Amino acid sequence: MGIKIYNPTTPGRRQTSVSTFEEITKGKPEKKLIKIKKRTGGRNFYGKITVRHRGGGAKQFYRLIDYKQDKFDLAGKVEAIEYDPNRQARIALVQYEDGEKRYIIAPTELKVGETVLCSKNPIEIKVGNRLPIEHIPLGILIYNIEITPGKGGQLVRTAGGAAKLMAIEGDYATIKLPSSEIRLISKKSMATIGQVSNPEAMNIRYGKAGRMRHRGIRPTVRGKAMNPVDHPHGGGEGVNPIGLKAPKTIWGKPALGVITRKNKKYSNKFIISRREKKR
Repeated sequence: MGIKIYNPTTPGRRQTSVSTFEEITKGKPEKKLIKIKKRTGGRNFYGKITVRHRGGGAKQFYRLIDYKQDKFDLAGKVEAIEYDPNRQARIALVQYEDGEKRYIIAPTELKVGETVLCSKNPIEIKVGNRLPIEHIPLGILIYNIEITPGKGGQLVRTAGGAAKLMAIEGDYATIKLPSSEIRLISKKSMATIGQVSNPEAMNIRYGKAGRMRHRGIRPTVRGKAMNPVDHPHGGGEGVNPIGLKAPKTIWGKPALGVITRKNKKYSNKFIISRREKKR
């Protein structure tokens, strides 16, 4: 899991770096564990664009990831570590004792040939094993955490992500998330031991517009470069400020730093400390 930095032989290569993929052990995905990924171009079922700057990109198959890992007390052998074009993290192909194969999000340090186990009872605290939070020692790094017990992992699934188990009291455990937010999670929720693979993903520089187009990301135009009819920041001659007290979105709503979370959201009571703002 390293990064290769290109020599500046061309303008596009000058700012480009790529992953070395040295941990990948298999090229083509398992046929029974993929499906066609339909492209929307950022449009909803009315055909209206709801997410801008989406479209094009290389064709991809979606890998069916097992977030629940509900094959309890059946040891699974890691058959391969694979690349997944739909996420930054690597995925592991696991074959269980009953012969079934599934994809899971691979943690760092997981190697081909090792075994992983999921159980609702106390088991060995080893990278890749999955068990209820109440059976995990304090201070351990965990990922793929359930919010609702039995629903499957929803928190901490991106490359390099890891949460820290800080305390267990009553029916809830206190967890510090990668965003620095501290919140309560049911101690019956399942979590996987370790840190999500490919932590260097955040340091990759794409270098040129063409690589972003391969990812399905179209160009973004600054609001201040538009006409007044097209954006609240538009208009003016030459290099000019936006002319407003605070920046706005293309639809005239406040942008950048405005809190959009609902004041009466049901999960507010579970949040002990909000994440720190990045400056």
